[in-house]
Amino acid sequence: MTATLEAPVPTAIDAAVRLSGVRKSFGHGPRAVTALDGIDLTVAPGEFVCLLGASGCGKTTVLNLIAKLDKPSSGSIELTTTRPAVMFQEAALMPWLTAARNIELPLRLAGVKRAERQTKTLELLELVRLGGVGDKRPHELSGGMRQRVALARALASAISGNGGEASSLLLMDEPFSALDAITRDVLQGELLRVWKATGTAVVFVTHDVREAVRLGQRVVLLSSKPGRVVQEWDVDGLSQAAESARIDEINARLREVISSHAAA
Repeated sequence: MTATLEAPVPTAIDAAVRLSGVRKSFGHGPRAVTALDGIDLTVAPGEFVCLLGASGCGKTTVLNLIAKLDKPSSGSIELTTTRPAVMFQEAALMPWLTAARNIELPLRLAGVKRAERQTKTLELLELVRLGGVGDKRPHELSGGMRQRVALARALASAISGNGGEASSLLLMDEPFSALDAITRDVLQGELLRVWKATGTAVVFVTHDVREAVRLGQRVVLLSSKPGRVVQEWDVDGLSQAAESARIDEINARLREVISSHAAA
């Protein structure tokens, strides 16, 4: 079977998500901790943006706010999709459901008719190169295969939340960090292939500069707590030599940010 999931036709929408002056504090009074302070970020439909920064800089907090799992203390977040999908470090699959049923779940919750969701599920399984394992349960799959199922489920959620249009949004929180180096490398390539096939906008959180430059079209560096946008780089379509130079440049800037925070 050949996957027939088509890349969406671009629309006139200029942003999949836009954050303006977003600030997030936890707690109240003198014990309040400011995690984010004045984040401005726009992700275009179909764009792949990597959020980079040291541990604790607020990268995951940004994703939680975009996903509506939490609310900003101030500022605004505009979404052109009502159901941004989230993929975490762990696959978090329902262990009693088969791979196909896990993928089908968000489509069922969105009210997609049975025949249509079964067809879409088969297409998504093919898209992530798991066409023959739809009847397997999570414990029968390798870690990399479980993450492929989680990716297909996230795509099902993103597509069902916005009718499959280009403004659908996928939020990824270090989804490959728990995998071995070889599996991680393979899945990074697979993610790029799937992203190009679907046209879904991606916000990808990582602390790995090389991963950010390999995957993203744009890399956004956050400062240490409170998180602010320090610098952005266009990394789309770089030659091998330019990519290596950009990695060195971003690494140097990241070390500078971490050092300045430690000295504060």
